[in-house]
Amino acid sequence: MPGLLRGVARTAAIAGTATAVSNRVSRRQAARWAEQDGPQYANPRAEMAAPVQSAPAPAAPAADPIQQLKELGELHQSGVLTDEEFAAQKAKILNA
Repeated sequence: MPGLLRGVARTAAIAGTATAVSNRVSRRQAARWAEQDGPQYANPRAEMAAPVQSAPAPAAPAADPIQQLKELGELHQSGVLTDEEFAAQKAKILNA
């Protein structure tokens, strides 16, 4: 039984040492990254507390009216759009 306790104690000491070393390496690496990248990584909880507002997303590029008219014509020919719907959508594209 004393041999078993000694083995358990030794395993616990080794695991504790490995955990401490791993945590120290992680903190040291985080400090190096903070020095390289600036203050944005210095305190990750600060970023969660006060989110930075980013610029609005750029507007989607305007669709090519010729391509839109071709697609509209295909829908009309296939019977998806009626004559009235086709004319209304065509007017929207051309007046835009």
